[in-house]
Amino acid sequence: MKRGVLCILLLVGWIEAEKKNAIENGGWTTDEKDIVKQNGICNIERHDANELTQKEFLKRYAYSEPVIIYNVDNSEFQKLTKKAAMLDSWGELPVTLNSANTYSYTRVATTFADYIDKKMKPQNLDKLGNETLILFGDIDQKLWAPLLEKYRKPEWELPDHLPALSFGIAGAGTGVPFHFHGPGFAEVVHGSKRWFLYPYEQRPKWNPDETTLEWYLNDYPNLAREDLPLECEMKPGELIYFPDKWWHATLNIQSSVFISTFLSP
Repeated sequence: MKRGVLCILLLVGWIEAEKKNAIENGGWTTDEKDIVKQNGICNIERHDANELTQKEFLKRYAYSEPVIIYNVDNSEFQKLTKKAAMLDSWGELPVTLNSANTYSYTRVATTFADYIDKKMKPQNLDKLGNETLILFGDIDQKLWAPLLEKYRKPEWELPDHLPALSFGIAGAGTGVPFHFHGPGFAEVVHGSKRWFLYPYEQRPKWNPDETTLEWYLNDYPNLAREDLPLECEMKPGELIYFPDKWWHATLNIQSSVFISTFLSP
């Protein structure tokens, strides 16, 4: 086979592989150079959704420790949140972007399409968290109800708590630095996201206005063994449960679509 023909075949193969990867990630593509390199550690307990009963959830996890639950089926919601489908159905709707720092005090109004086409980018290490804008949480629940109603909420419950949904999309390397609040679940719909968690009494050290990526690249490698967090990468079909007041930070490994179910008394 001539070299020119071989090069063309290799190029076609590469293009087809890239198309397949894009389809598998719902069209939310990420350049290879922007995917965050990881250490591969996962030290959070994992449990099959088909085998985790409500009784076991309450006994083992609800009030004591995080757990990643896999084999979660939200295939219909995955289809609805593919990039092309979302831009077609929701492009003109208003959204509010939040700053990606601990306190998220900056709010910027825009449209969904404007965010996706112009503002959603991989994390720039020259930007602080309070200068980075992501879509998470601040969407009009009534306007977005037709989409949110298609999401199958986690079947496990906390007594006397009600669920509230928070939907988000963000580029590779973005995330929210350490913070805490009430208990809840968080699911990856497309892409992948790394979670870092500490119990409330083990408060981590971090700069609230720096990005999670900055912390991961500069501070995390220097942590003593006893100061390392619970951590794991989550992929589609997986959700994490975190108990009340657990410190946690998130890092989008690639462009990701995600949704949280916050549990409020």
